[in-house]
Amino acid sequence: MVDVELLALDVETTGLDPRTDHLLSLGWVPVVGGRVVLAQARELRLRPPGDVDVGPSATFHRLTDDQLSDAAPLADALPLLLRALHGRVLLAHHAPIEVEFLAAATVSAYGSRPPLTTVDTMALQHRLLTDVHGQVAGSLRLDAARRAYGLPRYTAHHALTDAMAAAELLLAQVAELELKLGREVVLRDLSPQRSG
Repeated sequence: MVDVELLALDVETTGLDPRTDHLLSLGWVPVVGGRVVLAQARELRLRPPGDVDVGPSATFHRLTDDQLSDAAPLADALPLLLRALHGRVLLAHHAPIEVEFLAAATVSAYGSRPPLTTVDTMALQHRLLTDVHGQVAGSLRLDAARRAYGLPRYTAHHALTDAMAAAELLLAQVAELELKLGREVVLRDLSPQRSG
């Protein structure tokens, strides 16, 4: 995994449907050379468009309308995220959420989806926990997966914290895979998905 650069990304949104819901926060941190690069970690709060309010989603991520009133619009934040992602594999826990919200944002802003290679720590955890009979032994939630590796607990539903949590989880998963495989893990061992 030393040769692959990743960008752990987490988003907080008004809901789960990228066709109707909106991004409220982006958090990312690079994973380079098998290390989480905290010096390049970034979190951006986003002002929802027009008269959109955060609604009941605030009970999860604790982002309120007044906290987002002077935040950057998505159009200002998106280029920063795309620059950070350039040349890197996107890493997320349950990656379809991040992939689809990023795709919706780029289609709206630029007319097309970005080409992405994605590693999903939830899918990887599913693979690692599935026994020979196809049964999953344990929870796939981010916190539960981290506990299985003895990683510290973090408060959930905070974009940057969740991105760092996914990055740390991947490093633990890679270590487990290396033990199972008896060799260094390469990108294809992580079942990357390509989209765009």
